[in-house]
Amino acid sequence: MMDELLVINLVRFMVGFGILSYASFTDIKTRRAPNILWILMGVIGGILLAIQYFSPEGFGSQTIYLIFVPIMIALVYLFFQMRLIFGGADAKAIMALAILVPFTPSINTYPLFESVMPFSWVIFSNSIVLFLAIPLSLLLYNIYKKDLRFPHCLFGYMTSVDKAKEKFVWPIEKIIDGKRKLVKMPKSFDIDEELAEFKKYGIKKIWVTPKVPFMIPLLSGFIIAFLIGDLLMIFMQYIIS
Repeated sequence: MMDELLVINLVRFMVGFGILSYASFTDIKTRRAPNILWILMGVIGGILLAIQYFSPEGFGSQTIYLIFVPIMIALVYLFFQMRLIFGGADAKAIMALAILVPFTPSINTYPLFESVMPFSWVIFSNSIVLFLAIPLSLLLYNIYKKDLRFPHCLFGYMTSVDKAKEKFVWPIEKIIDGKRKLVKMPKSFDIDEELAEFKKYGIKKIWVTPKVPFMIPLLSGFIIAFLIGDLLMIFMQYIIS
């Protein structure tokens, strides 16, 4: 008979994988993910916690990690308010994951490398590590296109103002005192006014950054956390050794 805790951890993986996969699909198509997904994930996570509590194994030595559930939720909310996490759906997903997987799940020999960090933090940090690969991808693309204006080429690529209207992108330039200047992420998803300003000055091509759905590296970080473990900690241990 299969171990009860193993079944619970397998359900956690399947629920997280299924919901994050669907959210990634909707995020790619519309840059949105329904709130019901995170409610569902949180509710299922709570039910699984109750089942595990009354199981023969219980929480065991990992009980201490329950304290990190509200801590992670509060921390992610703070990150969102500070605009370190830009999308509301991304923040809600991480909050729901804190409830779904509060402990490091053990599925046979996986993950290969265990971490002392809360598992929801491991998922989040993995996704950040993967997300940081984007500047390298943009640099390689700009080398191919021979558009090597620094630091623009690390954060975006050149496209026409007209094409920018049809794509999920943000301008990383703005007209300030009649001059083009590099700017941070915009405060609004609506970029029509900014694009109109470029047309007003007769500018046809601008630097933009793609609105890469963070849900994709979050899904990848989730899978890697279950199979491999904490990428950041593995990297740090490699550097130290």
